[in-house]
Amino acid sequence: MNSVATHSLARASAVPSLTRLIEADADLLSAQLQQLRARAFPPTAEKQLRKFMAGEAAKLIGISDAYLRLLASEGNIPEAEKNGAGRRLYSLEQIHEIRAYLSANKKGYSPRRMENEALQVIAVTNFKGGSGKTTTAAHLAQYFALRGYRTLAIDLDPQASLSALFGIQPEFDLGANETMYGAIRYDQQQRALSDIIRKTYFTGLDIVPGNLELQEFEHDTPRILSEKRNREQMFFTRIATSLSSVDKDYDVVILDCPPSLGYLTLSALCAARSVVVTIHPQMLDVASMSQFLHMTAGLFDVVEKAGGNAEYDFFRYAVTRYEPSDGPQGQIVGLLKSLFGERVLTNAMVKSAAISDAGITKQTLYEVGRENFTRATYDRAIESLDSMNGEIEMLVKQAWGRKT
Repeated sequence: MNSVATHSLARASAVPSLTRLIEADADLLSAQLQQLRARAFPPTAEKQLRKFMAGEAAKLIGISDAYLRLLASEGNIPEAEKNGAGRRLYSLEQIHEIRAYLSANKKGYSPRRMENEALQVIAVTNFKGGSGKTTTAAHLAQYFALRGYRTLAIDLDPQASLSALFGIQPEFDLGANETMYGAIRYDQQQRALSDIIRKTYFTGLDIVPGNLELQEFEHDTPRILSEKRNREQMFFTRIATSLSSVDKDYDVVILDCPPSLGYLTLSALCAARSVVVTIHPQMLDVASMSQFLHMTAGLFDVVEKAGGNAEYDFFRYAVTRYEPSDGPQGQIVGLLKSLFGERVLTNAMVKSAAISDAGITKQTLYEVGRENFTRATYDRAIESLDSMNGEIEMLVKQAWGRKT
């Protein structure tokens, strides 16, 4: 063997392949994440939602604090826990029980949909990372659950950030066929969606978690299309068909779509009755959104001609990570509103240290108490979230034909 060949072999054995290098880094990071989670959430512990102060509970139910005290004194509602300062604390489960007690005499206290009102499926989407898509989806799902809607969150993103926010680590907590892929796959291993849905620590909010397994749908679908199977096998009907099996169990479904325009996203858009496109008000993000809209329209045209559902109740752009004091951002928001009018939500999600800090500990702002931040910071962030999510709630009620 000549010296050049010997040198090449020696170098090949000394330098690992890129595949092995990435694989090793992935294993290293996964192990570290598992250790961090073990410290934050020991094996015997589960992620839990905080208790709510009486004022917060009353606001969520839609009554005054004084009326809540009266109900408590009459012994008609669950007894509140008291903290060291003697203040009453209610769990979300208790808040739902109080709401149910009140709605027995007055239906207005329960927001649940009637038989003639369709399951509201909302797809939250954008194919550019950093647009606040998952943050928006998580807070929106929790907002609806806090107000008494039976809510299902579905993580369709193989990166599974939504699942992580709910305390699920995809590499360790999910086995095969435990994502939405299990319910929409084309072969005999397909499962009922009800068998995949998991309860969360948020009473009234269930989740279908995600992981890399979801990518299999992108690989399977071209093969199925080439086989020219009947319409029941078409990719754009899969998610809608699966959701129909749990229709009566929920009022609202939130779909956190992948940051790409593949078969999974198109199937989600065909299943949705409403769409929320998140947009960070920077020119590069707006330019990429233009490409996203062009591509979506082109692909949707093909799907619609093949019999896919293109009807919707509402389509809105949600401005996220917005800094009102930033002049260029304000100009971009003004441009979007001048172009799209009411299709841009009036209220935006402001960029806030409170939201970012909550995310570091895999929590949303709805999970973190006001006492963890300066009041002004927390109040500003929670007001923007409630305003934006409340606007979407109003659109849902309008779609159901309710007086708002």
